[in-house]
Amino acid sequence: MPGCTVLILGGYGFFGRRLVERLARQRSLRLIIAGRSLAKGEALAAQLRAQAKASMVCIAMDVQAGDLASRIASTGAQVVVHTCGPFQGQGYEVARACLAAGSHYIDLADGRQFVAGISALDEEARLARLCLLSGASSVPALSSAAVDQLSRDMLAVRSIDIGISPGNRTDRGLATVKAILGYCGKRLPGDGAAPVFGWAGRWRHAYPAPVGLRNLSPCDVPDLELLAPRYPGVPRVRFGAGLELGLLHRGMNLMAWLVRRGFVSDWSVHARWLKRAADLLQAFGSDAGAMHVGVVGESATGERLERLWHLVATAGDGPYVPTLAAAALVRRVSDGRPPAAGARPAMGLLTLEDFIFEASGLHISMAEVR
Repeated sequence: MPGCTVLILGGYGFFGRRLVERLARQRSLRLIIAGRSLAKGEALAAQLRAQAKASMVCIAMDVQAGDLASRIASTGAQVVVHTCGPFQGQGYEVARACLAAGSHYIDLADGRQFVAGISALDEEARLARLCLLSGASSVPALSSAAVDQLSRDMLAVRSIDIGISPGNRTDRGLATVKAILGYCGKRLPGDGAAPVFGWAGRWRHAYPAPVGLRNLSPCDVPDLELLAPRYPGVPRVRFGAGLELGLLHRGMNLMAWLVRRGFVSDWSVHARWLKRAADLLQAFGSDAGAMHVGVVGESATGERLERLWHLVATAGDGPYVPTLAAAALVRRVSDGRPPAAGARPAMGLLTLEDFIFEASGLHISMAEVR
């Protein structure tokens, strides 16, 4: 689809600007950077134009506007990418506006209920011959692509273990902080005998250098609900996230304890000042982060198979990882290979090779290590 027009909502935001940077490498695209501030969008476009292969224009647009569908339609966008998080607590107004406007929809959501619930729009999307894809982010798009590769030739998958630990000197967005704090101390889905609570308890994982050993604690992500039914054997799924500085990580553990004891009901309302407090320590630690996916299963002969995949991001490039899936999906649409019509989580659509391709030029490496 030559000249494919892509509308990026929140295009100058924390993840939006990084996605625009990656999409600007695709010559066949016309990018529309949209947000409430036209000036911020134009500042980003001016910064990128000298090296960009795609064309770029900027418009002012509010995702909460009542005329959003007509505004989207007026842009002529074939694809709309929604980057305005946090998605926890959002409805599907933007996705429905895309249906009305006749545009494909992709979002970078990692909220469990939001990503899983997009399937409610499946029938409408099929009738409109459009694809609505939620979760084109590190989870579940990238994590499920890793599990797909690691579980090859497994007759049954018994367990899936996933973890993400950013470098402390890496930039962090307020929306991400709000999302994380929203489930701190809250009960998470799980099939184990003991209940699991967000950021309560911790374990460690050894990542390749320069990341090394990192603490991890339970977090609420779409994978907890979506991965087990996807693979034979109905595996147990564990997901953990970690903060590089032990002081900050144990602080989150303490905050989870305070929620469970009823001293605090919701830390997300304090996100702004908590982020400012954490930023005071941003000079410490490193700019290196990592992600892992481990899968244990059985072959057709009953042999135990255990495989592990690592991603390592250095030079502060970790925040680009959640944008790679959307960049790859936009490329598919632009190339005339859009995913099948329907509304669903963004799983089973991309391979790890797609992510490696989109990460070219960044300080990001990924590989199966055993």
